Amino acid sequence: MANTTTTDADQLSNILHRQRAAFLRDGAPTLEQRRADLKKFKAALIDRKKEIEDAINTDFGHRSRHETDIVEILGVIEGIKYLDRHLRKFMRPTRRHVALHMRLGKARVEYQPLGVVGVISPWNYPINLSLMPVVTAIAAGNRVILKPSKFTPATNAVIEAMFKDVFPEEQVTLVNSDGAAFSKLHFDHLVFTGSTSVGRSVMKAASENLVPVTLELGGKSPVIIAKGYSHDQAVSRIVYGKLLSGGQTCIAPDYALVHETEIDAFIKAYDKGVKTAYPEGPTGIDYTSIVNEQQYAILKELLDDARTHGAKVIEVGNRPGDALSRPHTMPPAIVLGVTDAMKVAHEEIFGPILPILPYRSIDDAIDYVNRRPRPLALYYFGNDNDDKRKVLTRTTSGNVTINGTFSHIAQDDLPFGGVGESGMGQYHGIEGFRTLSHAKGIYEQGRWNGMDLLHAPFGSLTDKLIRLFLR
Repeated sequence: MANTTTTDADQLSNILHRQRAAFLRDGAPTLEQRRADLKKFKAALIDRKKEIEDAINTDFGHRSRHETDIVEILGVIEGIKYLDRHLRKFMRPTRRHVALHMRLGKARVEYQPLGVVGVISPWNYPINLSLMPVVTAIAAGNRVILKPSKFTPATNAVIEAMFKDVFPEEQVTLVNSDGAAFSKLHFDHLVFTGSTSVGRSVMKAASENLVPVTLELGGKSPVIIAKGYSHDQAVSRIVYGKLLSGGQTCIAPDYALVHETEIDAFIKAYDKGVKTAYPEGPTGIDYTSIVNEQQYAILKELLDDARTHGAKVIEVGNRPGDALSRPHTMPPAIVLGVTDAMKVAHEEIFGPILPILPYRSIDDAIDYVNRRPRPLALYYFGNDNDDKRKVLTRTTSGNVTINGTFSHIAQDDLPFGGVGESGMGQYHGIEGFRTLSHAKGIYEQGRWNGMDLLHAPFGSLTDKLIRLFLR
């Protein structure tokens, strides 16, 4: 485990003060400065590829380097490329409509940096979910203080060293601190990724200083498989989304809604799909362990509770029993007979457990989803355009992928964020840039302005003009 030094409240305040003073001293960075920073960040990330792979593997006990490369490193690299490519357009002032009686004036919106942005990141994707908010804040011209999860100390040490090599502390820095103290700082914006319960505490603490927050919280993301849709095609994509990083993903399919006549066929296809993806079983090189014993115990308790309340738990894939030979590793499992009395029906599943629930009609599936808090993601597999439109219009979720899983997160031009209990605010895309910018409305008055006719002293002309505007 890497050695880290905890930053206390006074140190945090001093770092924030220095960053804000530097921001006020230097002003908003130019397009060229921001692009240069993004390019330096990208190069530093590529140079540390092996260090990052090893650090995440250490933090998790075992994690495929290919998963780390694809989801963590390439995910951030592609995000940096996107921001660099579109930054000129994002920074450009946008013209706005001018009222008829002020037509000789000009109106525009200019996007300026907020100042200092705080980022609280989780353990499950300690590179991607830490660095994407950071690079978005940099692209928007801000200074950044990152507080990562205490569960990934080795990865945090790599990030900290990278920041020190690339940026002065007054621009970008990492702190190892108490989350409650960090949330109370007077940032210009705070980005939090994590659980809904902690998100409530973060938002409450931030509200004391009226700090605006972006919350990416997760939840129970459903996958709906339409009757008659190819199970083989659906399952290969569901297995990928469910078991990537051992299921420890905020947008992983949390449960599957399958037509009641196709449950057995789906289970058979899912077992086959798991065996194909992980031929060596849960101790294979491509299968990721649960991050620590604490999270493993939470998942085991979910399964024990489900069994106690009458559910049937089926371990799937090759040699699921081998998982016992690797620390805090859980084999893929499905849960049948789920009822609302079970924790697995209500709590977000952050692991390789997939409840399968039957439905009779697409309306029943939609109603089941709508009776629960709004999820961060929703997945629909089906060829019927009417049913697809019904799912899209009658459910509300963060983002949706049709006939696949996860793919929406790889679209850098789409906003990413939750709704309701799955979060608020967005990053990625132009929405992310604007989230971490101040949209300043500016009106330049022309030589003649209709409002000049509406000044005191008022009279009959004023009455005529008011009647004209009221038409």
